[in-house]
Amino acid sequence: MKIGFLGLGQMGHAMAANLLKAGHDLTVWNRSADKAKELVAAGARLAATPVEAGQGEVVMSMLADDAAVEAVVYGENGILGAPALHVSHSTIGVTLVERLTRDHAARSGFVSAPVFGRPPAAQAGKLFVVAAGETEAVDRCAPLFEAMGQRTFRVGTTPSAANVVKLGGNFMIMAAVEAMAEAMTLAEAGGVERRAMLEVLTGTIFNAPVYSLYGEILVEDRFRPAGFAAPLGLKDMNLVDAAATASRVPMPVLGVVRDHLRATIANHGADVDWAGIALAVRQAAGRD
Repeated sequence: MKIGFLGLGQMGHAMAANLLKAGHDLTVWNRSADKAKELVAAGARLAATPVEAGQGEVVMSMLADDAAVEAVVYGENGILGAPALHVSHSTIGVTLVERLTRDHAARSGFVSAPVFGRPPAAQAGKLFVVAAGETEAVDRCAPLFEAMGQRTFRVGTTPSAANVVKLGGNFMIMAAVEAMAEAMTLAEAGGVERRAMLEVLTGTIFNAPVYSLYGEILVEDRFRPAGFAAPLGLKDMNLVDAAATASRVPMPVLGVVRDHLRATIANHGADVDWAGIALAVRQAAGRD
């Protein structure tokens, strides 16, 4: 399939590489063209503009935030008028997804397909894809999702549904990290090492990937280099809040998580992993 891919950060680069390995005809674009060097060496073509990358059957985007998506769709040389079906993998706001759905409807079509998984999962082709859009459009993308992920979840024909799921999932990740950080800090205060606490938790009733993966990060203080930077986590929590406000859903735990993300960024910098909220928890307990 002739594919365009926009956005070659840690996640996008790995996803594009797996599409290339699967034998797809790949054209890539990134604001900083140097990030495309490895992919070009492996057989991809480098587009000079987003719209150039959107001349095939499907153009995928994996970008940092709403502003970046708006720029490649609506900006100069954007993909809005391109013939390719737009598949957005970005974690963006519900309002923007609704706008993209409307504006693409009369042209190329739109599928929202955010993913769960950190960069190592993206490199291994083990992401979980959450897809929503017209049935035919999602069907067309199925081989592409299979190249990048271990499972695709279809959550309806309204694209914004996928983003609601993704935002809710990211909130739950942060809530789990917050809970583990608080529990581990309490354990340490009581003379129990973090590693021992994690072994009990994951060896009993909390044996799930989110606890194992992030628990190891907390035990080892592995907050740099960031697999997912705290400012991006704060962006996501703000999007969760916007969705919750629009739907009049109270989310009190969200306020705690957001405050700890803000404190972590203020005290430890923008390059810290979002799991670094554990640092804010420890500091509040006088154990930093």
